[in-house]
Amino acid sequence: MKKRIVTFGEIMLRLATPDYLRFSQADRYTATFGGGEANVAVSLANYGMESEFVTRLPKNDIARACVMELRRYGVDTSNIVYGGDRIGIYFLETGAVARASKVIYDRARSAIAEIQPGMVDWEKIFEDAAWFHWTGITPAISEGAAKSCLEAIQTANRMGVTVSCDLNYRKNLWKYGKTAAEVMPELVEGCDIILGNEEDAEKVFGIKPKGFDATATEGEVEADSFRSVCVQLTSRFPKARKVIITLRGSINANHNTWGGVLYDGDKLYQSRRYDITHIVDRVGGGDAFMGGLIYGLLTYPGDDQKALDFAAAASCLKHTIYGDFNQVSVEEVEKLMAGDASGRVSR
Repeated sequence: MKKRIVTFGEIMLRLATPDYLRFSQADRYTATFGGGEANVAVSLANYGMESEFVTRLPKNDIARACVMELRRYGVDTSNIVYGGDRIGIYFLETGAVARASKVIYDRARSAIAEIQPGMVDWEKIFEDAAWFHWTGITPAISEGAAKSCLEAIQTANRMGVTVSCDLNYRKNLWKYGKTAAEVMPELVEGCDIILGNEEDAEKVFGIKPKGFDATATEGEVEADSFRSVCVQLTSRFPKARKVIITLRGSINANHNTWGGVLYDGDKLYQSRRYDITHIVDRVGGGDAFMGGLIYGLLTYPGDDQKALDFAAAASCLKHTIYGDFNQVSVEEVEKLMAGDASGRVSR
């Protein structure tokens, strides 16, 4: 059975202020790499899955270091295409308590922003693939990236490859003259699995749960209130077999509740709700959920509850790990799924 997963998107150099410093205070930055689809590929590789990340990068030493980092985690980078002049950068200021985190992008004219359809040989890549994953970040980068993403989705559909997307709405990225509401529907129509949160569904498709206000939850998010969102999404995109909504209750920047729901067209499954009282790094939390979900759906076929539980536990653990990548094993996730959240030393 084919189990290779392909992801496509932008990976960036991440420059983060250390020790909760503000941008105006920092005299140094911690350099790592990250990006939605790359983060998913790393998660899957950590779980022992065969994962591949496709992107476009310049030929320079920073891009080479980025590729070496992906390979270190076991991600296949053999179909990355090269060209352009620069790798995208994002700057991160980590918030604390009532002060929110901030992200500043420096990704204009990056190599992947200049990608065009035909640059990637999708038929070759999907020959032995079971799954293709993309996020709403990729079509937001540029019109060329959006068209390349559509090319990949249509090829995957034609070749019988399962397609998943994380809606991942980023308002600050849609700057090339088209909106998410104009571009995303055609892309999402080709998806079998749709992941998002309440903001993604509302901002991109105008779909929202009745009576819900994310700023007034005080950390409590009622899963049942999202059934209507799932029903509306499956009605609009009938190819979708499953719709998943992540549920984040934000008490403050360091303390969140976290979980998710999965709708299969009939039944709504709910994960355990995790109370994360000390967040080390929440960037990449949604990607960790998606990586866990793909692993769960492929590993536990027919058991949507277990797949959802794996995704929620994997993402909960990501909040304790610095950097974009979720560096946890299957055994660690299953331990948390079984109820062991003690954090005791493993000897």
